[in-house]
Amino acid sequence: MTESNSPSRPPAGPTVAQVALIGLFVTALVTAQLTASKVLAFSLPFSLPVTGAELVLPGAALAYALTFLASDCYAELYGRRAAQIVVNVAFAMNFVVLVLVWSTIAAPAAETSIDPGMFADVLGASTNIVLGSLLAYVVSQNWDVIVFHRIRDYTGREKLWLRNVASTASSQAIDTVIFVAIAFSLAPAVLGVGPVLGVGELLALMVGQYLLKLAIAVVDTPIVYAVVSFVRSREATADEEPTVT
Repeated sequence: MTESNSPSRPPAGPTVAQVALIGLFVTALVTAQLTASKVLAFSLPFSLPVTGAELVLPGAALAYALTFLASDCYAELYGRRAAQIVVNVAFAMNFVVLVLVWSTIAAPAAETSIDPGMFADVLGASTNIVLGSLLAYVVSQNWDVIVFHRIRDYTGREKLWLRNVASTASSQAIDTVIFVAIAFSLAPAVLGVGPVLGVGELLALMVGQYLLKLAIAVVDTPIVYAVVSFVRSREATADEEPTVT
């Protein structure tokens, strides 16, 4: 039996772009869980239906919108199945967040620690956020990937702007309604942790959050184009480099 003089090429590992996009996705997702319990209010120079002259939204709106930017870039570059793996693995990590938060709340506090009751109130409210985001996340993110690739089946690699805006706009609407209803009404009512908001307040949160997310979906389209173009050019260059043996 003869042996080849040239060793076989080792399997390619994850690229910098893959790790960076997954890292952005997970970082934004975790940040959203930790910041959503704060309700933000921005004054507007004009009045809108439902919200009036004040735009009210959860503190997680910006961070969560970044998850859609990352997933759309990832879906465009690496395909539907790869994007859904990232989305669903990250979904499971929400349970890790819950376990870590409540184990920290339950652990005994040192005398020099901040007030345990205050700590529990602040982080305990994140349970409502996580529960709301669990259902909203798994429905909306998978919807985003499905719609993105359904449009791509018709357009090919053209019209990236269309699938980015259409998939994000529709999935963000689904996400906003499910998340706000559970995190600020159903979960607090059932668990007894955090305030239960009225219908008017819930609608204001939904409208405010969705308007911001929709604006981000439009604004981030050039960013998606830039990221996809940059990554494809770098990965094409890497493929052309000769292998050192």
